[in-house]
Amino acid sequence: MSLPPLALTMGDPAGIGPEITRAAWRALRGRHPFAVIADPDHLASLGSDVPVRAVETLAEAAAVFPRALPVLAEPLACPVRPGVADPAHAPAIVRSVERAVALARSGAAAAVVTNPLAKTTLLDAGIGHTGHTMWLKDLAGGGTPVMMLAGPMLRVVPVTVHIPLAEVPRALTADAIVAAGRITAAALAADYGLAAPRLAVAGLNPHAGESGTVGREEIEVIAPAIAALQADGIDATGPHPGDSLFHAAARATYDAALCMYHDQALIPIKALDFANAVNVTLGLPIVRTSPDHGTAYGIAGKGLADPTSLIAALEMAAAIAARRGERKAA
Repeated sequence: MSLPPLALTMGDPAGIGPEITRAAWRALRGRHPFAVIADPDHLASLGSDVPVRAVETLAEAAAVFPRALPVLAEPLACPVRPGVADPAHAPAIVRSVERAVALARSGAAAAVVTNPLAKTTLLDAGIGHTGHTMWLKDLAGGGTPVMMLAGPMLRVVPVTVHIPLAEVPRALTADAIVAAGRITAAALAADYGLAAPRLAVAGLNPHAGESGTVGREEIEVIAPAIAALQADGIDATGPHPGDSLFHAAARATYDAALCMYHDQALIPIKALDFANAVNVTLGLPIVRTSPDHGTAYGIAGKGLADPTSLIAALEMAAAIAARRGERKAA
């Protein structure tokens, strides 16, 4: 079915976002269209190999996309120095995200794809969150956001995310695991077409606690959460030792791994396939994906940036939006 274009945010213009955006257009111009909300003059200044066209609407962007990179203009306050974050860019960066979410909420955009930005940028702009996810929840009008990293070989969901490792045992609750598991299972069914999603739930401690001899979180927190998910009819197993959950034979037994902390989830997927991993926000009323990497200031402007993750994020956003559209039409 025909869907409107995707809305791509500018991210931090001093990072690799502008480069990978241009490269993504070259790779995808024969496929589902997207428009980036950014400064057209800045994008055009990066080279003549990508024609840039300022557009007024996403409908116009769809017509332009086969011939040029469509840009919904969001001018920057000052020139960009690659690799040097500038607080003066923060207002335009923020407006880019706000406009993208508004377009998705109105139905004008099929989904939101966010280019990388640094947490300091949000702080400089006075945003009350230090990351995209909870900010997007506010902009999207609610929901219970859950971060999933998805690639061809693995999907992982961290139950606790950007907190110090020392705080994980206190933050980890059965309710949090159950909520993440329910949202993940529902999204795998609705957005990925898996009729009976299988969740593997990791333990927190080495060897999944070894029956309480290396920690009791598995017994007191994680196992009751798994039982609650099973009572909901969700195919959830565990707690599984984290050190044996991600080899090839183990990955074949589940559709997503529910992990207890950030690095337990992100290390294996980035080790397996860093370039193709996509950050997907589950549990929002809109579709949102992002490349699974940061601003990469150290290589910005040097022609070294790999656009693969952004391309994968755009393709995954289009696929999820199409599946939701089909379900709605049915």
